[in-house]
Amino acid sequence: MKTAGIICEFNPFHYGHKYLIDTVKKDFDAVVCIMSGSFVQRGEAAVFDKWTRTHAALSCGADLVFELPVRYSLSSAQGFSAGSITLLDKTGIIDSVCFGSECADTGTLVRCAELIANEPPEVSEKIKDLMSAGESFPKARSDAYGGLIDANILSQPNNILAIEY
Repeated sequence: MKTAGIICEFNPFHYGHKYLIDTVKKDFDAVVCIMSGSFVQRGEAAVFDKWTRTHAALSCGADLVFELPVRYSLSSAQGFSAGSITLLDKTGIIDSVCFGSECADTGTLVRCAELIANEPPEVSEKIKDLMSAGESFPKARSDAYGGLIDANILSQPNNILAIEY
């Protein structure tokens, strides 16, 4: 049996989410979702409660939904991703992680992830300088990687999470 994990918020659940689950189910026997609860990754209260969003996911093909602990839900992209991946890994049944992104080019996302994982010292220094000047971490990182990574990739929320996964 092949099982896919989907890291999600489904805030709110919409046809694009149903399409994702339907597409994943073509290649996998089961779909396990890791979903934020009452609060979502950007620090806001969810549009619909976690029970409504869970019901929507299960009604549209998900086989199991786990709640991502709020500690990770409210964290940075790195914390959100690390908590989600760890939870999926701890199930012991996940063969692949599936997700949506604005980029839709896995090769580009992998290259970006590799570059960020091996961050050049000059990029680290530039991020530090930009943050000292008042920039947020996501903006500072996007600016610091200018010329190395397309700014559109590091400015889109689902791309940022995909790179972290």
